[in-house]
Order: sequence, then structure tokens, then C-alpha cells
Amino acid sequence: MLRLLSALTLGLALWLPSDVRAEAPPLDAAYVPPRGAWAECPPSECGFDAAKLAEAVAWVQTQENPAPRDQTAAWVRSFGQREPWFGGILGPMAPRGPVSGVVIHRGRVLAQFGEPGRVDMSHSITKSALSAVVGLAWQDGRIDPDAPAAASMPPGVDLFTDPKNAPITWEQLLRQTSDWQGTLWGKPVWADRPVGDTPEDWPNAPRATPGAVYEYNDVRINVLALAALHVHREPLPVVFRERIMDPIGASSRWRWEGYRNSWIALDGQRMQSVSGGGHWGGGLFIDSWDLARFGLLYLRDGRWGDRQLVDPAWIARSRTPGTASPAYGYANWFLNTGRKTLPSMPESTVYFVGNGMNAVVIDREHDLVVVARWIDGDPALDGFLKRLLAARNPAP
Repeated sequence: MLRLLSALTLGLALWLPSDVRAEAPPLDAAYVPPRGAWAECPPSECGFDAAKLAEAVAWVQTQENPAPRDQTAAWVRSFGQREPWFGGILGPMAPRGPVSGVVIHRGRVLAQFGEPGRVDMSHSITKSALSAVVGLAWQDGRIDPDAPAAASMPPGVDLFTDPKNAPITWEQLLRQTSDWQGTLWGKPVWADRPVGDTPEDWPNAPRATPGAVYEYNDVRINVLALAALHVHREPLPVVFRERIMDPIGASSRWRWEGYRNSWIALDGQRMQSVSGGGHWGGGLFIDSWDLARFGLLYLRDGRWGDRQLVDPAWIARSRTPGTASPAYGYANWFLNTGRKTLPSMPESTVYFVGNGMNAVVIDREHDLVVVARWIDGDPALDGFLKRLLAARNPAP
């Protein structure tokens, strides 16, 4: 037990530079970490049993996803094995690190494990970044979520010219209920998790009315990203950096990648439309600390210090269950409706999830942001969260 506690304490000491351990406001005061620094939250002062916390951290490190760490090899065994080729991997891939993450309580570092400073693929957590930049377009008055996305497209853009695609709204794209049909960046929509008994059936899957059926589909998410690029008229990573990541003090090491063939000409410039995940490569490459800052922004209702970066009304929409899928809000907001996925957590918990698995958990009831990467699915995530909450000291 003492060895576990020593390892946890040593891990924090090795990572945290001297400026991180500078004085922070009292624990009952709102705190956001400055760039390049993050105050500690000593377990005994923050209401946690240090030994039980160390046990939780040690346990989660035994729960590594058994898939290959090389993300190209993992793709070959999963999507590459089950889906038609159509160009295969189109964006960058990279080997990943071990089980890693951080636990943030009251805005401070309660625990860290693995290699939280390692920049890795985040897969579909990228969709949460995409949802954020779409929200910024709404804040700027550029889009109406309930209006057809076609109304925001310039002449010559054929994303929604098909009569069956024309009624699709931004809301439906965000909720993955659009049933958009077509091909983007060489990938037909039906080639993502194809439905049917034989390959001959795949292109002929039944169509649904937009808004009626939830279907997780990365071609359609990439349609949303391209549509958002046309609205913002500048690369989405630039919007994300200037409006979100720089203000919250994120590092300069994260990258949001697209595909080798996802380039367009816009306003006389060559711009890349980024992907909404790592299904065919690309997406958000980022470390655990920057993911924790992103999660803390939403824990604080879009406010960072004295700046309101994301409108709380957009966050409220993002965390509202859809009629077609009560456990899904906007991309990539997973909801704990009925406490079915994370039974150990409050129903109000939301989490951003990416393949692998990567997760950013936002628990308002306990003032927690938990980043857990490369663990073995929902049971491992819930098991870790259950142990974290069990490490809390009873209220006096």
C-alpha cells in the first residue's frame, strides 16, 4: 500500500515543475490553471483517501486495451477487416502510449498516471472539438441549428444539393441522425460500418427520414466538418486554437489533422477540411493535460476565468438527449441517461469518447474531470470511476 502511495506521489512530483506548485487560491475558490502550470490538489486536503486513490490509479493501469498499440495495426484488425477498402487509411496514424490520464478535482490535479504528456490520437473525441467550433459559428450568428445546412452553403458546393439531403439541419448532423447520402473524400457513406448480409446489400441499406434514426457514421461527421469550414471560411484547427485552446492555456503541441485528399480551394486559398475522428486516420492528436483543460472548460459551463468562451446555451443543447438516441447529445457528447453506461456515476455525467478507448468524463456533482486513455472499454472506465468515488472521504 505504501509503495502504491509513494508511486502516485512520485509521479506527480516528477511531472509537476516548480511553477505548477506555486500558490493557488483556496480550495473553495474557482480556479483555472494558467498556461504551463497546474496546481496540485493534495488528496487529504481535497477530501480523498490517498491510499484508496492510489489503489484506483494502480487498478486502471491494469485495464489496458488489448488491441495493438500501433494504431495502423489496430485499424487493420478492426475497421480495415470489416469494411470495403475505398482508399483505406487517408490520414496520419501513430503508435500510442500506455494507459494514461489525469484526475482533476476543483480544477486542480488530484492524480496522474501513465504518460499524460504524450501526444496521441484521440479518435472520436475529435467530434467534441468539431461540435465546439460549430457552436462558435452559432454564437457568431452564422448558423441556425434548426435550419437546413444547405442554406449556409455557397453556390457550387454540392453537399446538400440532392433533394433528399437538402432538408438536413445542423442539429441532425450534430446528433448523427441526418441520414445524409453520398460520397466524401472517396468514402461512400454506406462503407462506414456497412449494414447487410452480403457486400451486395451494403449500398442498398434502407433510408430514413432525417432526424428519425441515430446512426454513428464518420462520413457524415466529415460532411459536418466540411460544411463548418465553408461557414467559418478558415481552417477549423485555427478557429479551435484561437477561440478555445489558446484562451484555456493549452499547449502548442496538439494537432488536428485531415486526409491527404481533403483539400479544397476557398477564398483563393488551399485549405484542408479536417476529419471528425481517426476512423481513416487524422483527427485530434493531443495529450491528456490539454484534454483535461478542454473538459474543465465544459465543467465550468464554457467559462475560463473571466472569459465566457462557449455560450452556456450551446452547452445545454449539446447535453440534451436526442429523441432518436437518449444517450447521445451533440457530437461527441455521450450522456449517462438512466445510468446505463456508467452505473457508478450520477446521471448528469457526460463524457467524450474515442476509439481505443479515450475518454474525457465531466462530473459536475463531484467537481471532477477525468481523462482516461487506452483502457479496455466502458466496464474499465466505470470500474475506475467507481474506485475514484469510493476514495472520497465521507462528508463530516
